[in-house]
Amino acid sequence: MSLSTSTRSARFNLGFFGLRNAGKSSLMNAFSNQEISIVSPVKGTTTDPVFKTMEILPIGPVTLIDTPGLDDEGELGEMRIKRAKDILKRIDGAILVVDSEKGKGKEDEALLEQFRKLSIPYVIAYNKSDLANGKYDDGIMVSARTGEGVDELKRIVSTFEKEGNDKKIVSDLFPKKSVYILVTPIDDAAPKGRMILPQQQVIRDVLDSDSIAIVLKESELEEGIRKIGKENIAIVITDSQAFSYVSSVVPDDVLLTSFSILMARYKGFLQTAVKGARKIMDLKEGDEILMAEGCTHHRQCGDIGRDKIPNLIKKVTGKNFKYSFSSGVGYPEDMGNIKLVIHCGGCMLLEKEVQNRMKRTLESGIPFTNYGTMLAYLNGILKRSLELFPDIAALIDG
Repeated sequence: MSLSTSTRSARFNLGFFGLRNAGKSSLMNAFSNQEISIVSPVKGTTTDPVFKTMEILPIGPVTLIDTPGLDDEGELGEMRIKRAKDILKRIDGAILVVDSEKGKGKEDEALLEQFRKLSIPYVIAYNKSDLANGKYDDGIMVSARTGEGVDELKRIVSTFEKEGNDKKIVSDLFPKKSVYILVTPIDDAAPKGRMILPQQQVIRDVLDSDSIAIVLKESELEEGIRKIGKENIAIVITDSQAFSYVSSVVPDDVLLTSFSILMARYKGFLQTAVKGARKIMDLKEGDEILMAEGCTHHRQCGDIGRDKIPNLIKKVTGKNFKYSFSSGVGYPEDMGNIKLVIHCGGCMLLEKEVQNRMKRTLESGIPFTNYGTMLAYLNGILKRSLELFPDIAALIDG
């Protein structure tokens, strides 16, 4: 996957951490062979995380993240440290940069414990090796100034296993040369001149499996099935917003699911999403529901999260609920009075980010589901959309 076609969720996200003046920014510049971050002998030069996406051999597409010092001071410093630690939820690997003349501090040790707790692969880079007298057994000696050890550091990082690298979205469920029909409505919510990311990802997954992807609008579905022949179709995958209509057109003996349900499976929370969707019927009048999105697209009339799902919920349940909203990397630390979280498919988020959000939500005793699963449940077709996964489909009647 090239840099131009990769999303943040598909790139390797690498964080640089350490105390002030350990040389994080200098080492990141040396690692990338570019002047990405401002370098200064003044402590605390990096005040906010700095993101830079680039191609680095032999790793491939990478987002490098420079973070504020873990020993920053004062009220503002505490806010900077929090931002640095928030990055832990969004990375695939970490480099802990330590001043080799001083060795690790208590903040470094605490961060290493967090790496281990969150199962983040890491390496300790003892910087300023050209000034140090000794060596360390638990890391690698490097020098941002001379370049010593930087190539070896890249080699070590390239061995970090990126979560989901070999995972498939749907192609692992069918043999090669299968025919997939992908229903992709083109409406006001569709990005101008392009398809939404889950649709792109499924198309690529199908093509990579040497299979056939037939992409059409819902208005062309009936004719498409007739021309292809239902016996030749492995599965129909639809955008969740067209679920109800597509279900009425696709014959009962043809498998049907949605992009959103496949993304929930891909991100590792489909079973939780199915359980969470059923909880909508248990909510009381006035209960609060959080609609959470991983992207920050412009909201407009007919938006799926702000209009379509809430309207359908009211129609099916007959109840009025309170709604709150989050988008992008923002997700509430304190869940307050929220009784249910309905999340987007998470295509723009790392699997680790989605899993972290789900875990925090469930630990607060709050059910967690996603847009597509909820839409399928409200339309009465969730069980059909889960025929691919009979063990999970059984949860609906359980």
